Amino acid sequence: MAVKKSVLEKMSDFELEKYIKPETTFVPEATKIAFEILKKRGRQFSDEEIDSINLLINKKEEKKIRPIHENHIKSSNFIFISIALGVINLIVAMYVDTKIEFIPASIAFIFLVILGYFVRKGRELKVLLLVLFSIGLLGSIRTLIFNLTNFPLNGILSLSQIILQFWAVIFLFMIPKEFESIKSNEFELWLSGKNEEDTQK
Repeated sequence: MAVKKSVLEKMSDFELEKYIKPETTFVPEATKIAFEILKKRGRQFSDEEIDSINLLINKKEEKKIRPIHENHIKSSNFIFISIALGVINLIVAMYVDTKIEFIPASIAFIFLVILGYFVRKGRELKVLLLVLFSIGLLGSIRTLIFNLTNFPLNGILSLSQIILQFWAVIFLFMIPKEFESIKSNEFELWLSGKNEEDTQK
């Protein structure tokens, strides 16, 4: 049965390039489709690139790939950037106020790193992140206003963290329900354009 290409044909060249990189986590069928589409669009490949891509196409899939939407990546990026700003904010705050405790803040950062990692792996965490964001926002409003008034740099960094975390949650909620309903063992079928009924015939 011919593999449908409609899913990947809608993507830009930049997006398709991710499917043919040596470190790609996409299934071999997706790599093959992306390779063919890029060739038709005029992309020139060196012999080394062709050999590398053929290895990706011909390798046997060792495990089922968890569906990962591009918004999973964007969301995790926002989370990681907010962590980086949080570290900077902590350093600045400790310089201003030596009473600030380092260990609790470090634990919070580690927890956020773990959440960001799981989001990047396609885990369904949007509700958890929304709840945590809401609780954190309600608990930090007074401190945020105080910092913006008395310590502008800390205030701006804190506000930037809030905005980044807000968009991290929004991007997860923007993932189509159709995509979210795909199970790990059905992802390959989804990419190929087949459905469960076809496989049962």
